[in-house]
Amino acid sequence: MSERQATILRPDELPARERGGGASTIPLVSPKVGAREFLNGITKFGPGAAIAEHYHNCDECVVVTQGRAIVHIEDTTHEVAVGHTTFIPAGIRHYFENASDSEEMHIFWTYGSVDATRTIVATGVTTRIDEEHGTAVPV
Repeated sequence: MSERQATILRPDELPARERGGGASTIPLVSPKVGAREFLNGITKFGPGAAIAEHYHNCDECVVVTQGRAIVHIEDTTHEVAVGHTTFIPAGIRHYFENASDSEEMHIFWTYGSVDATRTIVATGVTTRIDEEHGTAVPV
């Protein structure tokens, strides 16, 4: 029998972490709930909000779940909408911004490592993603 337990996470019942610039993140799966291979969560962007350009030490997948986004990957810009999915390899500079000035935009993200980090390009500051993650109640 595994020491880990299945867990149901209810985003509407979990605290959001303010990211600044009109964005907030709801951490979901992390080692704190038993994950060994990946991290994921939801980031909500207010109208016109964006997060700082950054890169990670592992692969990242992002799915737009509400609204329209502009994703900046290295020196290119792409508009994406609900259901569109990005794959961003480790070390690639990127950031998302809300394409709307009147509606929220949401993304669901997954990192390919529980040891994922984010390095902000402008400052060079690196932090662990899971430092933002809270706890959950096992089912």
